[in-house]
Amino acid sequence: MLKNIFKEELTANLTENILPYWMEKMKDPRGGYYGRRDGNDILDKEAPKGAILQARILWTFSAAYNAIKKTKYLEEARHAYEFIRDHFIDEKNGGAYWSVTADGTPLDTKKQFYAIAFIIYGLSEYYIASSDENALQLAVRLFDSIEEHARDREKDGYIEAATCDWHPIEDMRLSERDANASKTMNTHLHILEGYTNLLRALRIAQERGVKTVSEADIEKVKEATVYLLRIFLDRIENPETHHLTLFFDDDWNKYDDAESYGHDIEASWLLLETALVIGDKKLTEETLEHTRLIALAALKGRREDGSMVYELHGNGTLDADRHWWVQAENVIGQLYLARFHSDPETEAESIYWLKSAYESWRYIADNLVDPQGEWFWSIKADGSTNRDDDKAGFWKCPYHNSRMCLESIKQLNSLN
Repeated sequence: MLKNIFKEELTANLTENILPYWMEKMKDPRGGYYGRRDGNDILDKEAPKGAILQARILWTFSAAYNAIKKTKYLEEARHAYEFIRDHFIDEKNGGAYWSVTADGTPLDTKKQFYAIAFIIYGLSEYYIASSDENALQLAVRLFDSIEEHARDREKDGYIEAATCDWHPIEDMRLSERDANASKTMNTHLHILEGYTNLLRALRIAQERGVKTVSEADIEKVKEATVYLLRIFLDRIENPETHHLTLFFDDDWNKYDDAESYGHDIEASWLLLETALVIGDKKLTEETLEHTRLIALAALKGRREDGSMVYELHGNGTLDADRHWWVQAENVIGQLYLARFHSDPETEAESIYWLKSAYESWRYIADNLVDPQGEWFWSIKADGSTNRDDDKAGFWKCPYHNSRMCLESIKQLNSLN
């Protein structure tokens, strides 16, 4: 059966290609994981270490352990956790730094709420794996720092960034490719992701009888998670096109009408996952309809070979590169269409999306997976392999691709 072949190939990619690469080529005996390998797989041992990379590694190995139960993955997760705990957490001001040097000295100490959210995401998954209550309490502390310093209680939403001691900062951009906007879809999406996982972890802790977790802790995280989901449904999704608007000012005026297909397809399943974790029937039904339309809008970027192009800019020009993370999210999004958005009276629609997801996976396997380990950054629009960008680095992490494997296997197991 196609499902079994699909699962076998994903399992092999995860356990024989992605995870060994990070364990064998990226683990730094000084602590944490090296900050960079370039597109030719050359290691830079002294590259700065970014919060996003370290946090995504923490999530990856924690999630791998939770799914596969191999002790070596939990050991890797602990290695990442200890480095984050000891070097990224700002004990004076609260929150977490954007980056540190190779040896763990604070480097860029600004507070980028996107990065703090990813640490919450990783810590929550690590708690589920390890039962380490200190990790869970640290995640709650970071949640509190976002709620105190980023949430705009007058105009709604969350701002992008602040200085080390929480003052306004002029340059709020995540990267050079982003607009200098005070509110963005991307940061809201990943704060939502972190909060959803924290809510899940707190409920598990309550089931485990952890006395430091109160019902009030769970309710405050649930409230913020519902609030964020509503922002997506009511503000960020374009009600006419169902694409997600990328950049806003403080008053929610949008910058342009760019279409980011990877973010659309990623959000289409993450928003539904959030609704399912919250557990409110009415909200889940509403989210189901929204996310179906978002996913179908995203597939405007899917091509006949199964790949997904990157983005249609607001000026009408197309970025047709096939980025690694977009391809990964494309697979999950189509499997969510197969499981949650197909006609329950017939198998035809579900089978269609299953086959479509598998075609997209085969594009990845044939073009992006490096037999030497990990995936390349992208396939350029001209069909050549992109070695200009990193194999591993500040943004090139094992999170999108490992999560694609884990989440896809989960959804395949749930399909009839």
